[in-house]
Amino acid sequence: MTELVIFDLDGTLLDTIHDLGNSVNYALQKNGFPLHDIETYRYFVGNGITKLIERSLPDDQKNVEIIQRVRQDFMIHYIPHSEDLTRPYQGIPEVLYTLQQKGIQLAVASNKVQLATERVVNHFFPSVHFAAVLGQREGFPVKPDPSILLSIMEQTAVSKVNTLYVGDSGVDVLTAKHAGLSFVGVLWGFRPQSELEALGAVSFVHTPGEILHYIK
Repeated sequence: MTELVIFDLDGTLLDTIHDLGNSVNYALQKNGFPLHDIETYRYFVGNGITKLIERSLPDDQKNVEIIQRVRQDFMIHYIPHSEDLTRPYQGIPEVLYTLQQKGIQLAVASNKVQLATERVVNHFFPSVHFAAVLGQREGFPVKPDPSILLSIMEQTAVSKVNTLYVGDSGVDVLTAKHAGLSFVGVLWGFRPQSELEALGAVSFVHTPGEILHYIK
């Protein structure tokens, strides 16, 4: 019986790509580096902010000092602009409310920094009670390390067999595998179905409402 559903955030609950891309482009421009089309960022996101910045930089500029400087400029811009163009995917709020009404615990597990994760979740889902909202925190590994999922299950006192993880990327597939969880891949997110299938995903949904079919 499903007692807990853990959601990835970017590309699963929220379409954040424009605000992320705009903030990286701001930081790149400030530091004199070439910019990228917003669509390109779909393939840069997923492994945390530091990796996002690294992927956006020219190959000969990927040293620690430059990455940290551009990352800092990104954060200065992104936090106050993280809600400018970001929106929940159509149908997501209704699914969250339905799960909540069924008494199922909800949680968020993101590689977005903790401050930004909490900010956008609180802003876009003020009426949804999440048992846990975890982002990237200092001293904790990012997904696909399963620590974030294991921590949520510990906080909620729900076993693996009663937990479902929902995400949109290969990183999410691997995170679920490493945690020993059932996984459902969403096809409205940032990565193609082929990427998820290549890593072993077998269950997919085309619309948020279809997630309810996987609630046991």
